[in-house]
Amino acid sequence: MAEPSPAPKRPVPLRGSTGTKGLIKVGYACNEHCSFCHTLDVRHIQGSTAEVDGKIRRAAALGYEMVVLSGGEPTIRPELIHWATLVSELDMDFGLVTNGQMLAYPDVVEKLLARRLRYVYLSLHGGNAKIHNLMVRSDAFEQTYGALDNLSGRGLDLHINCVVTTRNVDHLRPLVDSVLPYRDATVKFSMVEPKGGGSRLFDHLMPRIEVVAERVMEAIDRGDAAVRASGAPGPRFTHGAIPLCLLPGYEDRFDDLKTHNYRTMIEVGEPDYFPVDDLNKTQDSRCRGCSLSGPCPGLYTGYHEVFGATELHPIRDRPRSNSYNYKLERLVELGFVGEDHQGCPLRRGLGVTPWDRGRDLFVRNGPKVARFRAESRDFSDQEMVEIKDQLGQLYMDVSKKAAPDDFARDLVQLVRSPACSGCPDAGNCTGMFEPLFEDVFSRDDAQVRELIAELRGEVLDLGCGEGPYADLLGPLAERGEIRYLGVDPDEQAIAGLRSRWPWAELRRAGGEDLELEEGRRFDHLLILRSWNHLRDPGRVLERLLPRLRPGGTLTIVDNVAFGLARTRDQTHRAERSRAALEHYRNDTLADAARVLEPFVAALGLRELVRREVGPQSSNQWLLRLSLAGDVAGPARAL
Repeated sequence: MAEPSPAPKRPVPLRGSTGTKGLIKVGYACNEHCSFCHTLDVRHIQGSTAEVDGKIRRAAALGYEMVVLSGGEPTIRPELIHWATLVSELDMDFGLVTNGQMLAYPDVVEKLLARRLRYVYLSLHGGNAKIHNLMVRSDAFEQTYGALDNLSGRGLDLHINCVVTTRNVDHLRPLVDSVLPYRDATVKFSMVEPKGGGSRLFDHLMPRIEVVAERVMEAIDRGDAAVRASGAPGPRFTHGAIPLCLLPGYEDRFDDLKTHNYRTMIEVGEPDYFPVDDLNKTQDSRCRGCSLSGPCPGLYTGYHEVFGATELHPIRDRPRSNSYNYKLERLVELGFVGEDHQGCPLRRGLGVTPWDRGRDLFVRNGPKVARFRAESRDFSDQEMVEIKDQLGQLYMDVSKKAAPDDFARDLVQLVRSPACSGCPDAGNCTGMFEPLFEDVFSRDDAQVRELIAELRGEVLDLGCGEGPYADLLGPLAERGEIRYLGVDPDEQAIAGLRSRWPWAELRRAGGEDLELEEGRRFDHLLILRSWNHLRDPGRVLERLLPRLRPGGTLTIVDNVAFGLARTRDQTHRAERSRAALEHYRNDTLADAARVLEPFVAALGLRELVRREVGPQSSNQWLLRLSLAGDVAGPARAL
């Protein structure tokens, strides 16, 4: 192994600024025999030269800035230099996912560097020949480190990936020591996937995820300590495919295809690119509401099927975002022709499959079409699809604010275009959206105001904030029709209300720590846009629902998460904002109903009003229930 490489340079893509990548599988043959190989059963399948050539050209047409070849092992293909040449001629950078054996030859590396090689993702599974060769079932140790000697210090975006199995889980620290000379590398520890060899040899290769997490944290600590002790730049250590709740303090070290800016990938024989996804992973039902569920990869589905999720420890006391940005990328050259799906640019040349259903957004304004992209890791792919397709909560930000604070004025809803109706690809497509010029926020909140105007008796308002319904509550209190107690944990908000609301009793407290006088009862409990601010709404209900009188009502109103389509400048301003996160969850009405289930039976709660969120509604839901003995009338849905 080499002496430490020169101080690392930052990789400099030759084209563009985002480094977006398309991944092409050129075939599944390989010069190693890894026991955990994903493609163990398809090694005989190879893509033709013409097929790969066409996919490289398609990547250029889709606007990618880099093509990355993978396999199998792409460097054993005799067309390697030809493909690198074609990529560079099409004004894209070139990358490889490789075991590195062929890159141990300096002349190969030089030829590839001359053809814009800028990215290498190299497999290395042990710090000595015994462990690495055991993992790959080939005498490959010296060649792999020889490749690192040739690649390090060359200005590449250089990554080392170590797949963790039962064979090396207790030998990660020697690997850390062995890669310290490669100061410009990122070293990733990845949980083995139960696919191909990992599935066939599951019982022999699959370590328990909790053990993997512990060993990976130990390895990262060892690497970080060595880099600090050296007083010089050194490798960065990351992890992949390990649930974040098992890695406290290391959540920001998460690494996957999306953190590497891969947009899509294409297998041998596939007609077009498909978005990279996490369909091989799952989040257990217990993960719903976890503060880390957005960026967390969850568990491999095959692992979950065997071991379940008993090792996981969902985190519920950290705030998370309630929105994410779709940043404008470009105007689409192919405009919209006519008024039905036949004229859609997604069907006329852009293609349907390369666009992520949750992360890509196309907005039509007459014949013009703009493309937006969401890169946020605050929300998972599944959450984004739910927000965009099922709940329909997308908005165009028409303000100049870092964070919109008057939704009725600042936001215009985006809805699925009528042109999508009848399209045979509608179920698999990211869709075409259009602005809906209607104030859905004021319309939906009018129904909440109607219910507030009907209040009589003792009212407990949990999370009263800055008092958005003062024009209704004030007159009711001044006429003696309600006696009002407002509660909020924000001392500044309470102080502001005291100066404006002489008719109100106000207390600074959170829902979890509110202390009430013994025997005090209420006719109405309001939780208006504060449900998602409660750390543990079930515990709050357990304490407060017994304070309701028979016939009393519980009214819960809150908002689901939403996506914001923004210009580049708007996105930049928003992402520089230091606005504090206040939400612990982004519960839907269904989530709230699940929390309420035990109270419905125990206390005889009856649903009076339910308004769910959906396309062409605002993101605000409403649920009202009454305690046994009420005379509030029949249940109704809005």
